[in-house]
Amino acid sequence: MDYRDSEEEAAFRLELRAWLRDHRPEGWQTITDPAERAEMERNWQQALYRAGYAGMSWPEEYGGRALSPVYDAMLNDELAAAEAPPFLVNVNYLGRAMWTHGTEAQKKRFLPMILSGDAAWCQGFSEPEAGSDLGSLRTRAVLDGDEWVVNGQKLWTSRSPTADWCFLLVRTDPDAPKHTGISCLLVSMDTPGLEARPVVLTNGEPMTGEVFFDDVRVPADQMLGQVGDGWNIAMTAVTVERGPGDVGYIAKYHRALKQLEDWAVGSGKVEDPRFRSNLALAYVRGEAMRVSFLEEVSARVAGRPTGPQGSVSKMLWVEAEQGINHLAMDALGADALLGEAPEWLSSYLYSRASSVYGGTAQIQKNILAQRVLGMPR
Repeated sequence: MDYRDSEEEAAFRLELRAWLRDHRPEGWQTITDPAERAEMERNWQQALYRAGYAGMSWPEEYGGRALSPVYDAMLNDELAAAEAPPFLVNVNYLGRAMWTHGTEAQKKRFLPMILSGDAAWCQGFSEPEAGSDLGSLRTRAVLDGDEWVVNGQKLWTSRSPTADWCFLLVRTDPDAPKHTGISCLLVSMDTPGLEARPVVLTNGEPMTGEVFFDDVRVPADQMLGQVGDGWNIAMTAVTVERGPGDVGYIAKYHRALKQLEDWAVGSGKVEDPRFRSNLALAYVRGEAMRVSFLEEVSARVAGRPTGPQGSVSKMLWVEAEQGINHLAMDALGADALLGEAPEWLSSYLYSRASSVYGGTAQIQKNILAQRVLGMPR
């Protein structure tokens, strides 16, 4: 299979690179204040939207350009390669869920604000006792007239402290089998009774949070899909979330690998046979991740569902990210802990979460065992 750019794709890539050279914001990596970072992300999303780079595979009637999913993958790749702020990952997968399951009125109301960056969204899925086993979620919604009344708690809700809206999974039928009693609500974060609290990660970044719901009243017309459709809606979203190329990670990984190699050459560490062997393994992992994602994109272009391939990509992503950070920490030794390599230390600490977010590594292995290998539960 030929994964090289077509003539049109190559021209687009050059055009995008030129635009990024002129418009990439400087110093965005050093922004630590959550509100300032959220504002930067909003401005960047709006800039990409005005330039025609946001939602390129979206249907034209919802603000997109109806191009091949290849163009979204190229955008993420070039953003990472240019060290520009990433395209907000939840835009594409929440947008896909919206245009797949929403009413026409919901699409007209919400899709423009999602794509343009005029409103920031968070994803209220995981709970303190329902992370890997999302079907066990207990946040409850009860219909009261023309409103749903929500009570419960969400955890690890990325960007929740600065978000405007929440894509929320709730249990609407406690007596139904756990996966069929879930529904999806679109909730404004300024609704009375809703409180978002930041959670600071081990690398010091407050990029996630917990959200509490105390008799939060949500208009009934803000339910996405039908009552009980929540699980299918969630699966529509997370299928895209699990791809490393969908978040620009593949280009970021290869840039980090080159930085580690350059450091090893300059420090003489490259003369260590064990280090060279592990560095070679890191290159192999990166190539396996890249080719796997290209296969996934090819399936999208052909109109085929991603299926278990998304779990393969996620597992390769976990192995690559945690592997390169282990290698860097091993090579840098005490320097990594004494302030000589703060970027690598932060990256290592954050990499521990890669086997959790977007579906844990254990869950992905179960999916592959059952759906690909045909093993029993």
